[in-house]
Amino acid sequence: MADDGGEYVYDEDSGEWMPASELAARRAEAGRVEVRDAVGNILFDGDQVTLVKDLVVKGAGQTLRQGTLIKSIRLTGDAQEIDCRYDGIKGLVLRAEFVRKR
Repeated sequence: MADDGGEYVYDEDSGEWMPASELAARRAEAGRVEVRDAVGNILFDGDQVTLVKDLVVKGAGQTLRQGTLIKSIRLTGDAQEIDCRYDGIKGLVLRAEFVRKR
């Protein structure tokens, strides 16, 4: 084990000693949720999506039509939900199965 001045920690999952920064990066990667759209594309924060079907928005008295562009989505940590903004609708959360990455 080379001493580069960094702190080493024991990873119980792999049974190895590794730099603390590498272990933290591995744990962050393992905790990340993969969100996929209606056709299987992986979504990321900031992506633009279009709706694949008409959706009635509860509480807003409004219907979003198929093909509506939603800009700058945010992932919520749930594999099925994305948070987004749309004119006149606050706190809009859409299911990933109803959008397609643009």
